[in-house]
Amino acid sequence: MTTMTAARRREEAKAEFDAYMDSCPTNGLRGIIGNKWNSMVLLRLEQGTVRYADLSRALPGVSAKMLTQTLRSLERDGFVSRSVTLAVPVQVEYTLTLLGERLIPLLDAMRHWADRNMPEVDAARAHYDANNP
Repeated sequence: MTTMTAARRREEAKAEFDAYMDSCPTNGLRGIIGNKWNSMVLLRLEQGTVRYADLSRALPGVSAKMLTQTLRSLERDGFVSRSVTLAVPVQVEYTLTLLGERLIPLLDAMRHWADRNMPEVDAARAHYDANNP
């Protein structure tokens, strides 16, 4: 029987943990809602169907490239539906899917929690930073 070094045990434990995290549904969701633009787009679409240009105006900090990438990602993940109206000019509208609608209460809960509690987090950070230079 061979013994395993501590470094080898840590390496194996890390590989097992990484495999777990890759397949963890919660971690996958965190990757989606943790993206600033994903959350902002989803919360805007909660208000109803919107055209690309209107969405772009509603989120002035996002570049056209990032908004397009965000919308494609949300469409790929099943949260957003894209419809194209063949007119001159072509009109593209985005709507939340049922899956997207089911995500909104979680985003709302996070937003409300942040509104109520982030000042306390900021105060704790300031206190920590003042006492731990």
